Amino acid sequence: MNTRTMLMQAGIFGLSLWAGAAMAAVSAQEAEQLGTRLTPLGAERAGNADGSIPAWAPMPRTAGTVDSKGFLSDPYASEKPLFTITAQNVEQYKARLAPGQYAMFKRYPDTFTMPVYPSHRGASVPDEVASAIKVNATHARLIGDGNGVEGFQAATPFPIPKTGIEVIWNHITRYRGGSVSRRVTQATPQPNGSYSLVYFQDQFVFRDRMKDFDPQHPGNVLFYFKQDVIAPARLAGTVLLVHETLDQVAEPRQAWIYNAGQRRVRRAPQVAYDGPGTAADGLRTSDNLDMFNGAPDRYDWQLVGKQEMFIAQNSHRLDSPNLKYADILKAGHINQDLARYELRRVWHVVATLKPGQRHIYAKRDFYFDEDTWQAAVIDHYDGRGQLWRVAEAHAQNYYDKQVPWTTLEVLYDLQSGRYLALGMKNEEKQSYDFGFTAATSDFTPAALRQDGVR
Repeated sequence: MNTRTMLMQAGIFGLSLWAGAAMAAVSAQEAEQLGTRLTPLGAERAGNADGSIPAWAPMPRTAGTVDSKGFLSDPYASEKPLFTITAQNVEQYKARLAPGQYAMFKRYPDTFTMPVYPSHRGASVPDEVASAIKVNATHARLIGDGNGVEGFQAATPFPIPKTGIEVIWNHITRYRGGSVSRRVTQATPQPNGSYSLVYFQDQFVFRDRMKDFDPQHPGNVLFYFKQDVIAPARLAGTVLLVHETLDQVAEPRQAWIYNAGQRRVRRAPQVAYDGPGTAADGLRTSDNLDMFNGAPDRYDWQLVGKQEMFIAQNSHRLDSPNLKYADILKAGHINQDLARYELRRVWHVVATLKPGQRHIYAKRDFYFDEDTWQAAVIDHYDGRGQLWRVAEAHAQNYYDKQVPWTTLEVLYDLQSGRYLALGMKNEEKQSYDFGFTAATSDFTPAALRQDGVR
């Protein structure tokens, strides 16, 4: 059975675990805008009035070359910045910056800059995924007070969103190749710039890409995730396994950890919400991974609307295998000379902690790239209402596979002067493998025990 047939059957049968579904998000007439006035993912196809944001034009799969390791060349390597935002001229551009980005100029006035390049809107997905998203527009529904979704295929249930929670679900379910195997690194530099590296081997598979997926009985699992710590030696052999559920209130995320020292598998309920991130030195929460992940039930989600903003895009240069990690990791923040910012339209969503709920972040401001639903910037506020952490996703198009995703996630702690950088693969033996396949049996606690070796 091919992928498109599986996706269509999944949409027809939907999810049967919940009752009381709300009405479909949009009418068939409104959905017809997808692929015409709107891109297949729901962004405005047209540029802005002055042309500083261009019309969407899908990047061809042959936009550049692919080396023997799978790394992509930079299609825009010859371009120069239009201008660079610095602490000296930041007031001129403040209206197009998130408060967290603006705060970075104040925190690091001598070193933090944002080179702004011409904008290129080329993100695309395979045709079968685009077709599934169009079906989603009239079939996907929120259930359980927005804590779950039913009746959607593959990715992006709400390409024409009406509420903040729909935008959040678009990010959570967005297309990331369907499956990937990757080896990436994480660093948590000290204020003086010193750091140690942690190496991860990840396996990440959405349910419809599993060998034994049954579209007639899709269940409540959205994807399977396994993360093996490769180095340093003191952490090596620790393995995390996650079954990510669609409705985490009705059925919480299932997580297990293999502890190499104890040689045993145990349940890991702390791998959720503001539980500590793996080997992150306290600099991120579990739901900071992938910018944001997991259950949305602890927050109220307000859709503010769209705005124009400078975000990190087409970051192929930052992913170059010619770079060393020491070229990227600097004191206070990454080497901003390697970053590339473009003017884009973003969806702005504000998450406020519900009364009676607990989380170390009392408020979060989200800015999502309209072309991909990837969270581009997130500002995190503490219980006092003070801006605490600023997350940026340096995104690129893996154009040979038609996968829009990140090159690097960075989470800056404005209070401690430290930051976390996750996703670097510049010095690794290969780039992402988007052809990874697996069976459900590969993601069981028993399989986790077999994988855990010191």
